[in-house]
Amino acid sequence: MKNTALTAIHEGLGAKMVPFAGYNMPVQYEGINVEHETVRNGVGVFDVSHMGEFILKGEKALDLIQRVCSNDASKLVDGKAQYTCLPNEDGGIVDDLLVYKMADAEYLLVVNASNIEKDWNWISERNTEGVEMTNISDDISMLAIQGPKATEVMQKLTSVELAAMKYYTFEKANFAGLDDVIISATGYTGSGGFELYFKNEDAVAIWNALFEAGKAEGIKPIGLAARDTLRLEMGFCLYGNDLDDATSPIEAGLGWVTKFTKDFTNSENLLKQKENGASRKLVAFEMIDRGIPRHDYSIVNEAGEEIGKVTSGTMSPSMKIAIGLGYVKKEHSSIDTEIFIAVRKKQLKAKLVKLPFYKKA
Repeated sequence: MKNTALTAIHEGLGAKMVPFAGYNMPVQYEGINVEHETVRNGVGVFDVSHMGEFILKGEKALDLIQRVCSNDASKLVDGKAQYTCLPNEDGGIVDDLLVYKMADAEYLLVVNASNIEKDWNWISERNTEGVEMTNISDDISMLAIQGPKATEVMQKLTSVELAAMKYYTFEKANFAGLDDVIISATGYTGSGGFELYFKNEDAVAIWNALFEAGKAEGIKPIGLAARDTLRLEMGFCLYGNDLDDATSPIEAGLGWVTKFTKDFTNSENLLKQKENGASRKLVAFEMIDRGIPRHDYSIVNEAGEEIGKVTSGTMSPSMKIAIGLGYVKKEHSSIDTEIFIAVRKKQLKAKLVKLPFYKKA
């Protein structure tokens, strides 16, 4: 099991630690609901150093990214990031990831922790033009500072005008007295904030600086359990639950990051699927009956016939109702359709709703 540069700090704070994607990670500190509310209303810090980072360099770097990714990276300018996915040859998704344009002919790819080796091998096998690839995952730490008060806390530690940064832009700058920190206006919570990338040896200094700067704003450490409830309230997909090797980006509602202005892995078949309509669709639902939907529970119609599967589900801390995502056959995918979740021997009623579940007041 790998540790992050901040594991000792999490343990010292009394975090409940669990194995996640080969790393020893904090799942919660005070409790999921308290941590969730901290991010929705204040500011919280996630250690997400388990994520993977690859550098791609060279005149053919963009060409390689264009061939393996579904989104159009030619639209990126320096200082801009893009959400995308790696389609496989069978209609599924190898991984979803972020692409950062660092400079001409230099890109940073940020991939899911559980897929670091798989993604590295996938891209390497398709690197036929001599692009220089470096896996820096073990050398880089990453923090997500999320919530409506994130900007005011972080502004105390940098001269970069954080409030002026647009969503999905980034800057490499001095932060907390340390050079070459990537400050990225991205996140996975729907409550605003930034993600920081920096060298492992700077992790403790940056963590301590953030918690000192955020005392007045009530800054708190947040575990992976609240990260999951926060992303689910927004309807953000999680690889391994809502996306996998057998799920297409069209089925998953990721047509917006699947650009057919270029050729990429399996683009011809995905275009046909887009034009003809996928036979199943990722949908969002709220429970009407009491009960919490869980991954892999069957979704059935009133007659009890299976029409799909739950991929993610939880009790929403913000809304105090149970919510979920799942795939259903296309004919059952309209908003307000009533569905049923098979929980043990019961069929619990739910209805399809529009995302996001959580709307800011």
